[in-house]
Amino acid sequence: MLTLCGFGASNYHNKVKLVLLEKGVAFEEELAWVGETDPAASPLGKVPYLKTDKGSVCESTVMVEYIEQQHPQHPLIPKDAFEAAKVRELMIFLDLHLELVARNLYAEAFFGGKVSDAVKEKIGAQLEKNVAAFAKLVQFRPFIAGNEISIADCTAAVHLPVITAVTKTIYGKDFLADLPVKDYMKMWSERPSMQRVHADRKANNELFMARMKSKA
Repeated sequence: MLTLCGFGASNYHNKVKLVLLEKGVAFEEELAWVGETDPAASPLGKVPYLKTDKGSVCESTVMVEYIEQQHPQHPLIPKDAFEAAKVRELMIFLDLHLELVARNLYAEAFFGGKVSDAVKEKIGAQLEKNVAAFAKLVQFRPFIAGNEISIADCTAAVHLPVITAVTKTIYGKDFLADLPVKDYMKMWSERPSMQRVHADRKANNELFMARMKSKA
């Protein structure tokens, strides 16, 4: 039995959780907060991490690759090497060039903090550039790498709504407005996997926000 350790308000936790649910892999969840983890399982104190019968694995991209290899049913990575590379390309792009950049704005967008105007200007320019590049890679046919669901979709489903929320809050406009993200997320909302993730995230979010305020 796999155990997914983390918390339901985390994008990266939910990225892995969607993969597990879409593939029909049995798993348990264990609540773990950033900085309060087993140092042997997550040396940087990050979440999520995955407990297996052979030990623990951290970093969400590594985790979903492990799950895919260990549980080949309902594949989320194409067999064709080039198509698989394009799926991985989108997943890395979403993590590093969209979410990681937007994260610089989370303090003000979500947690009542303040981000300097200089940072907002720099991050805004970078996000606009990166979203334009992302638009050249993504397909939405109806999934982001083509007509089959993939691990890239499990990444997009948790990151794209956050990019929209952040940019609308900080800049007054949705940087993803030119992409069919609204229809894409509506499609996701009808999938049982996302319905469970959304319910669990809603249940966890109040506790998460209380922790953030107590640390402010």
